[in-house]
Amino acid sequence: MRYAKELGMSPVEVASKIISTLDKDQIEKAEVAGPGFINLFIKNSYLSEGIKTILTENTNYGRGENKHMKINVEFVSANPTGDLHVGHARGAAVGDALARILSFNGYEVTKEYYINDAGSQIDNLALSILARYREILGLDFEIPEDGYHGYDIVVIARELYNEYGATLLNRKGLLDFLKEEGIRREIKKITEDLEDFGVKFDVFTSERDIRKNNSIPREIDYLRPYTYMNEGALYLATSKFVDDKDRVIVKSDGSYTYFLPDIVYHVNKLNRGHALLIDVLGADHHGYIPRLKSALMMHGYPESVLECSMIQMVRFMKDGEEIVASKRTGNAITLRDLIDEVGKDAARYYFVMRSGSVHFDFDLDLAVEHSSSNPVYYAQYAHARLCSVLETASAQGLEPSDTANLDNEFELNLLKELLSFPTEVEAAASERAPYRITNYIQSLAEQIHRFYTECRIIDPKNIEATRNRLTLVKCAKIVMRNALDLIGVTPLEKM
Repeated sequence: MRYAKELGMSPVEVASKIISTLDKDQIEKAEVAGPGFINLFIKNSYLSEGIKTILTENTNYGRGENKHMKINVEFVSANPTGDLHVGHARGAAVGDALARILSFNGYEVTKEYYINDAGSQIDNLALSILARYREILGLDFEIPEDGYHGYDIVVIARELYNEYGATLLNRKGLLDFLKEEGIRREIKKITEDLEDFGVKFDVFTSERDIRKNNSIPREIDYLRPYTYMNEGALYLATSKFVDDKDRVIVKSDGSYTYFLPDIVYHVNKLNRGHALLIDVLGADHHGYIPRLKSALMMHGYPESVLECSMIQMVRFMKDGEEIVASKRTGNAITLRDLIDEVGKDAARYYFVMRSGSVHFDFDLDLAVEHSSSNPVYYAQYAHARLCSVLETASAQGLEPSDTANLDNEFELNLLKELLSFPTEVEAAASERAPYRITNYIQSLAEQIHRFYTECRIIDPKNIEATRNRLTLVKCAKIVMRNALDLIGVTPLEKM
């Protein structure tokens, strides 16, 4: 219809011309519909050929060809000054799912966590631990104005007291020691919580390591052609590129802004051979993107070398009301609270169900409900059903074959859904949209449940039909498992 006028033909004539060129080996029939639409009817025999592909490729079904491109996905990167909160949890689920999808689509992906272990926040971490330590000893204490009041700081102070007693106050270089211990213990806890959430990083990069070897002064020298002084501060002329205004990189007191070491860090990632950087950031960092892109462009990189996926905050609902505090500590809800409340699978599934850039209400009651209304239960139950069918059939000496002739409506609908999986993976990767996979999983689960309900899968009186349907069941199990794995959700075999 779009090119009809340009070709001097009616849309119906253009559609008819297209139909005349189609490969008839795959198509049963093709017909023009309405003002110029084309309806295609694929041959069942051609669809059934896809079964061989699924069975042969198995865990690799849907995997893209090697793209020969290295992508760095940085996500979470919370300061080591407290527990991971639910904003970090959503970023962890989305970032990890995105990395899995890109890797499955053929990219070489590095999952990276940047540790902000330099600067005033670490000084305040040490002072906060010292204050709580003095409190345990019954001494006067004062948490600094920008200090940390979380329960985790109390836990660290207690651990140190149990290990060192009152002698720690006499230690030489106490604050430096508390910095190291605070960072180490916070990162250990963060890592453990993330691993329980199904997230493992390939690389942890320390800001202190990034700052070594005079990297900051050398970066300032490199950027010198794009800098100027104003009221004692050093500005970077990012407005000459894609930023809306210039940015301070060295304050009038000589200290660095956060922006400067971040430039060095991103250049470091590119120097490690990554062709594309993807940062998963909280929505409050939206204005940070143009300045960082501008700085990388000063290094000769294209604007497209950096992509950012924004993560909005989540609102938790229980009994119809918003929940804002942890029962355990009285503070904000943490990743650990969420894992304990609904489990890793439900939390990850719900976080990935929507684009990270939109606000999301997380229904804690629904997330643990054993019903078809609960999306993650609906999906996992579909996989468990398939496993149960194969187990029951095997006990009766019935096994799938390596091919199947299918002609039932519900069989073919399920098979078509299975064959669309590679396309969905590619789209999710190219659009940086993990939620496309959960959408696909819901659609696949619906077809599985319909097939299970409408078709008698195990029929001892019709062994051929049974083997055909068992083969389709095995294929559906493979695809559902592969899809669930892309978002880090367990394909349960029993429920």
